[in-house]
Amino acid sequence: MLISLLCVILEFGIVFPLVMVIIIKIRIMRKLFLGIAVSLTSLTACAQENKIVKADNTEISVAQDKFSEIGTAELPIAVTKAIDTYYPSAVIQKAFVNNSEQFKLEIVMEKGKSGTVYTDKDGEWIER
Repeated sequence: MLISLLCVILEFGIVFPLVMVIIIKIRIMRKLFLGIAVSLTSLTACAQENKIVKADNTEISVAQDKFSEIGTAELPIAVTKAIDTYYPSAVIQKAFVNNSEQFKLEIVMEKGKSGTVYTDKDGEWIER
């Protein structure tokens, strides 16, 4: 019995310090990994550039139906009022309409500039 007790003391005496060393090393490694993780995240946060991006999200939706030519006298009043409001010196040369009642207008300004604008039946601009 004494021999077995002596063996237990010797084993405990050798095993206990080894276990303590391993536990201490695990705690040190955990702190080390935590420190590395925190420093990497702070470095990446500081390394990001502050860019202000301004996006112009204008969505233009013109129905792809074929436009058929109509006379300028056939245009709705709201469409002619929109042209008179935003382009007072413009003259409508040609007018087109599609099945969705969207209008394609070819206009000429008094300075000789010309362009094409799109509006719906209520005079709301689709594309200017």
